[in-house]
Amino acid sequence: MSRIFVTGMGVISALGNSVSENREALKAGKCGITPMELIDSRFAGKLPCGEIKLSTPELARSLNAAQPGLTRTALLALHAFNQAVASAGLSPETLSYPSTVFINGTTVGGMCLTDELYHDAEAKENGSEYLAAYDYASIALYLQQKFSLSGLVNTVNTACSSSANAIMLGARLLQSGRAKRAIVGGVDCLAKFTINGFNALHILSSDICQPFDEARKGLNLGEGAAFLVLEKEEDSIDKEKLAELTGFFNTNDAYHPSSLSENGEGPFLAMQEALASANLRPADIDFINAHGTATENNDAVESKAMLRLFDSPPKFASTKSNIGHTLGAAGAIEAVFSILNLQHQELYPSLNCENGIESTGLMPVVEYTQQPLRHIMSNSFGFGGNCSSLIFSKV
Repeated sequence: MSRIFVTGMGVISALGNSVSENREALKAGKCGITPMELIDSRFAGKLPCGEIKLSTPELARSLNAAQPGLTRTALLALHAFNQAVASAGLSPETLSYPSTVFINGTTVGGMCLTDELYHDAEAKENGSEYLAAYDYASIALYLQQKFSLSGLVNTVNTACSSSANAIMLGARLLQSGRAKRAIVGGVDCLAKFTINGFNALHILSSDICQPFDEARKGLNLGEGAAFLVLEKEEDSIDKEKLAELTGFFNTNDAYHPSSLSENGEGPFLAMQEALASANLRPADIDFINAHGTATENNDAVESKAMLRLFDSPPKFASTKSNIGHTLGAAGAIEAVFSILNLQHQELYPSLNCENGIESTGLMPVVEYTQQPLRHIMSNSFGFGGNCSSLIFSKV
């Protein structure tokens, strides 16, 4: 079976607007989680979030995107998409080939403008310019039209594992011969829809989150987008290869709508089978970019799953301590961060963890370090027990 390489990537998050800006912030241990300023919410100035400090009009101007009805979600996706295809050197002609596929992962999609749509429905006889955007697939459809994509275009919505599963689907399309290149990743923006929804679950922290800390209080939401370009070995002979996607697996423990099973069955199986797909042993993994949401359930369960699988768990950290939980974009953003780990042979610290979880005895990496890295696992676990693990390897 053909090897699959990452030949391009792009990202925007609360840490920065490019891959290089994100890396420098991660190295410095910067936290992009601040009080909300730009989102029209009753929690503005109260709940900390990983907010990108560019207003929606500023984003639109920077991207020269003047189409009516564009959402913040679509603009963030466009920003990261542009970076990824430029990084991989994909021409407009190549983008339009039927052999180029695009898979986007998202949780909210265009539902970030629920209030505007409701207002327009009440006030305008001719409907709302946001009606077409009120669909989680609207972002993929917008990019399909803008770049004349003629290959398969799809959207994955499996909550917080969405973009990890988008990466898997793209890889499987390459392996099966249905595509020559896949642009894969995801996007989500901060919106009342998710802020109010997560607040109703009582899992938002009023302080900056503390993944894997005994005193953790809950998660902080974030926003962002990231895309990778995947190509088979035979189709990328003359290209720079950023990393190899060597393993991946998705499982679903279907234990609870918003919690993982106590023994971590879903995370355990996702990690175990990802290793099997890569033909690797647990001892081969040098580092884990953990899902690490800082909720009581997730961090304890993910820790238990690591203890089940690994005789001695490898070093791990959660970059959600830097950017918040970006929902459907998390898997793709953290894939970019994992590739940066490999490229530069460095580990970024998990912030705000002072005392590890007492019941597991595990403590994440808390200082920036450099060390040899060959294989990195990146975990993404979604509501409903939808659990995914990716393994990236140094080229």
